[in-house]
Amino acid sequence: MKAVVFDLDGTLIDSAPDICAAVNKMLSGEGMKPLDLATVTSFIGNGMPKLVERVLLHVDIPLARHQDLTAATLAIYNKAPSNLTQLYCGVMACLDLLKSEGYRLAICTNKPFEITQTVVRDLDLSQYFETLVGADTLPVKKPDPAPLHHCIKALEAENAFYVGDSEIDYQTAMNAHIPFALFTDGYRREELSYFKNARAFNSFKDLPEIIRTYFK
Repeated sequence: MKAVVFDLDGTLIDSAPDICAAVNKMLSGEGMKPLDLATVTSFIGNGMPKLVERVLLHVDIPLARHQDLTAATLAIYNKAPSNLTQLYCGVMACLDLLKSEGYRLAICTNKPFEITQTVVRDLDLSQYFETLVGADTLPVKKPDPAPLHHCIKALEAENAFYVGDSEIDYQTAMNAHIPFALFTDGYRREELSYFKNARAFNSFKDLPEIIRTYFK
C-alpha cells in the first residue's frame, strides 16, 4: 500500500489571512497596533504557541503573558478558522488524481486536531483523507518523526511520501527517513538550497508525477 501524507498550512491551504486576523484581534485587546500579513506569515511554523511567542517578541510584550495570550489567540481563531482561508490552486484536482490512482492520503500538521478537522471539513477536503494528525494528537509534534510515523501506520502503508512547505516539514521527513516534496510557494523561510534531496514544485499539477516517479 502506498501513502502520501500532507502538511496543511502553507501546503494545501493558505491559512495565513485567518491566522493574521486572530493575531491582530488579540493584539488589539492588548492595545497594540496590528501586524501586516507578511510579518505574521513569517512567524508561522511549529504551531500556534510558537507563533504567538514570535509575535510577543516582535511587539515587546513580556513572555510571561505567553500562555494567556496563546489561549486568547486560539480562542479567536477557533471561532473563524476558515473564513479567509483558501486552497492553493490545483490542490483539489491533485488530490482527486492521487486518490483515483490508489494512493492512501493523510494530513500531518502542527495545527491543533480539532481546528484541523474544522478546516478540512469547511474546505470540503474530508473526502480525501483517511487520517488526520494534529499538534495535540500525540505527546510530541513535528519535527519529531512520531506524528508522521503515526499517520503511515494508521494508513497501513508500506511506502510513504511526505509533502510540505517548510523547514519543519523537511526536518520531519528527514527524521522519519521518508522522501519529501517541497511546495515552494508556502511559508518557508530558507532558500531552496537548504532543502537537500527534496523534490521541489510550485504547481500541484506537477506533484502526481513526482510521486509516481518515486514509487516506480
